[in-house]
Amino acid sequence: MSTSERSWLTPMRARSAGEGHRVSTPLELFFDLCFVVAVAQAATPLHHAISENHIAAGVRGYAMVFFAIWWAWMNFTWFASAYDTDDDVYRITTLVQIAGALVLAAGIAPAFSDDNYYAITIGYVVMRLAMVAQWLRAARADEQRRATALLYAAGITFVQLLWLLRLALPAEWSTPTFLPLAVIELLVPIVAERARGGPTTYHRHHIAERYGLFTIIMLGESVSAATIAIRTGLDTGEHVPDLISLAVAGIVVVFALWWLYFDRSAHGLLTSLRTSILWGYGHYFIFASAAAVGAGLAVSVDYDSQHTEISGVVAGYAVALPAAIYLIFVWLLHIRPHQRGPLVIAYPVVTVLVLLTPLGPAPVHVLAGLLVVLVAITVTLGRRVPDPVESQFG
Repeated sequence: MSTSERSWLTPMRARSAGEGHRVSTPLELFFDLCFVVAVAQAATPLHHAISENHIAAGVRGYAMVFFAIWWAWMNFTWFASAYDTDDDVYRITTLVQIAGALVLAAGIAPAFSDDNYYAITIGYVVMRLAMVAQWLRAARADEQRRATALLYAAGITFVQLLWLLRLALPAEWSTPTFLPLAVIELLVPIVAERARGGPTTYHRHHIAERYGLFTIIMLGESVSAATIAIRTGLDTGEHVPDLISLAVAGIVVVFALWWLYFDRSAHGLLTSLRTSILWGYGHYFIFASAAAVGAGLAVSVDYDSQHTEISGVVAGYAVALPAAIYLIFVWLLHIRPHQRGPLVIAYPVVTVLVLLTPLGPAPVHVLAGLLVVLVAITVTLGRRVPDPVESQFG
């Protein structure tokens, strides 16, 4: 919508699922960019927790914090695909969500260090209640899907009250209460999208592009985190050859992960409500592991520069484990539905080999080599097999 066409408030009617030239808007890109701050704030304490051998606490905190980041981003993304009016009220409401993301980012350090989730919860609730306002607008204008929009608004509001009540509980209850509340959050779209009137009219090309852009942001965060760590190590003037070699291997790892995700377009996979939900939810593991690779590379820098007490095996798994999670979920979400033949087997085999790399010398370098091999297999074998999904839904 051009500036001359945009108004203060327009009816929030559903956009067509087959709309042409549906691409990410400048507001969506700005939304993603601001979420980078929260992702960086989550990856940094994960890096330090592993380097200081507080692995369980670091992984637990990272998984919980990243859920809040991912879920707020995902809900905005799917809503915008169906109802983006780009009027002034929509823009202001989205900017409120961005402000909530920045509050959440500011609360990540206390959450990791003191199990203090107050600021994170407040920022998260701000983002989610802004979505309630958006759904109420949609309910008013989209008569056909009014029941769906009202279920979203009611469900989100209910869960936010539970998150706020969680703040009154003792700190030791933070982890036990997180999982049931997260499950309730995940159930809201599943229930709402099955309401009378049908599901929302998300645009599958637009959704695939939005997820792809966020994957790029996560991989970019890995590059940034590893670069900062390597620069810090090089400033000491020690272990320079090892750090340069590690930097090259780390870059190859990130480049290969990018290639494997973007080898084929994913829009043809979003063929039903069930597959769309599984695909959308499964990306939690792709996004979280992509960002965690950067934290793992930073841990490897600490190990190579002798700034950590952890073993080489632990340092190796800091990279290998998130890389393996990334590979297995790319396989589950992109390869198995698309492909037939040897490539379907290659991914699990390489994933197992990736998990063995920390047991030998130079784990990041070996990991990089394995990923290059998988890229080569993808290029040479994967494209020889007709894509059943693209041929039907291209």
